[in-house]
Amino acid sequence: MKDRRVTVFHKSLEELVESLDATLRVSSWDPSEAPPLPLENSASQLMARFGAADRLASGVFNGNPRDAVRVTALTDAMRRLEAAYLAYVKAAGSGRDKARQELSATLDQVRTEVVEAE
Repeated sequence: MKDRRVTVFHKSLEELVESLDATLRVSSWDPSEAPPLPLENSASQLMARFGAADRLASGVFNGNPRDAVRVTALTDAMRRLEAAYLAYVKAAGSGRDKARQELSATLDQVRTEVVEAE
């Protein structure tokens, strides 16, 4: 049986993916229109969700080997998303478009390889 803590890691990653996706969508929203409130709310939770993911990823997981492998995959995905987001935030000018594409690609990859695979 899967350790309940694995579910906590998975939920944290799902929420992080949701907020990152919302953040990218809000940033490209037509400025003449307000984005939908649920989208804005999700984007506004990004830093809190990064904080939760960082706390989880920095801890030590002691469980059965199969669950440990799952947790490692989940925390690796959290770290990849954080690195891609930081590159996006730090990028300027035309480099921002490339960083945005890389963040979007990382999001898609994490969704496919980790989130949906659970």
